[in-house]
Amino acid sequence: MLASSDAAAKYWLRDADAREMVVVRLGLSGLLLIPWVLTFDLPPLPLPFWGWMAIVMPLEIIAMLLYVQAIRDYPLALTLPYLAFTPVLVIVTGWAVLGETVSGPGLAGIGLVVVGSWLLNFERAEHLTPATLFAPLKAIVVNRGSRLMLLTAAIYAVTSVGGKAAMQWLSAEQFGAFYFALLAIVVLVFTLLSKPRALCVGRFGALPLLVVAGFMALMVITHFMALIQVEAAYMIAVKRTSLLFGMLYGAMLFGERHLSRHLVAGGLMVAGVAMISL
Repeated sequence: MLASSDAAAKYWLRDADAREMVVVRLGLSGLLLIPWVLTFDLPPLPLPFWGWMAIVMPLEIIAMLLYVQAIRDYPLALTLPYLAFTPVLVIVTGWAVLGETVSGPGLAGIGLVVVGSWLLNFERAEHLTPATLFAPLKAIVVNRGSRLMLLTAAIYAVTSVGGKAAMQWLSAEQFGAFYFALLAIVVLVFTLLSKPRALCVGRFGALPLLVVAGFMALMVITHFMALIQVEAAYMIAVKRTSLLFGMLYGAMLFGERHLSRHLVAGGLMVAGVAMISL
């Protein structure tokens, strides 16, 4: 669902600026969830809950601004893979904030996911050599899109565990919908006050907006349903298999090359996911 929203946004919203894309991906997606939120019997939410919201929501908006710039302006193969750094960073933030620990096999699985994502960046490598092994690191320096996505991954490592910390006061389904609906209100109000013309996204057409926002809304619901079940690092690592679908979309819709090499690297990611599941 996340990969589908990414591809749809890159295809249909390529002429949108970053603020407009955030309005669609966070603002409109959250609005789609408000009718469902209104059916909830929400418990009283204490001050610590709102404290986590005050920390996480600005970071979520900043991360999405960086994210949409990366996928709009740069190849998916040189941006999306860097999201695989999130599970590595979540190991640290999950331990510091939630006291979570990761087993040896789970840690190895997360490592495979990250290594596979690195290999997906070997766009110009005809042979694997010691020099090409450092190609993803070089891409961080050379490619602005990679740098943007790496910073996004770091922010998501904080928001993932912060969101889970706030979930102790709501069920997973309630929290996901409530969080996104509240985030939509914050995004739309902030945009109205700072750049109101970014709210005029109707020019892109109803179908593109519904597809991009609808996939995002479905993603956030399933995201929080999964997060409550397992360690944050495990769930984020499994979620990052969406990178594989992103690579397929990149090849099919945007003519990005070296799909076979990407799929070989994706095999490492699948192996990592299997280790995490065990």
